Amino acid sequence: MAETRRRLRSSTVVLGGMGVLAAALSACGSDPDRRCVDRDSYDYINGYKIVADKNCTSSSGGSSVGKGRKKTGKTQRMDADWYYDAEVSGGYADYGTFSRSEAVDRGGFGCSGSGGG
Repeated sequence: MAETRRRLRSSTVVLGGMGVLAAALSACGSDPDRRCVDRDSYDYINGYKIVADKNCTSSSGGSSVGKGRKKTGKTQRMDADWYYDAEVSGGYADYGTFSRSEAVDRGGFGCSGSGGG
């Protein structure tokens, strides 16, 4: 009987440990919260204006190479990029980062920032 109890306790500890491990791995594997913003729209009070996701063509974000506002007649291309882990209010996002790897590191739980960027 005592041996059965010991096995139960051991299996409970193992299962509990596996749950913690699963939570850690899923936290590292998930993408941080992101918003597509116009980098040229920064307002000191509100932050960056949130725009439609279709304006952020890159899924990894973090780079504005080849982007920029260009006036050609009436059309205007915005400098849109993904903005991670921001505070969102009234169509604006602020206090975030344009670096996906930095946003993942902010998430804690020992996640490595080596992915994406």
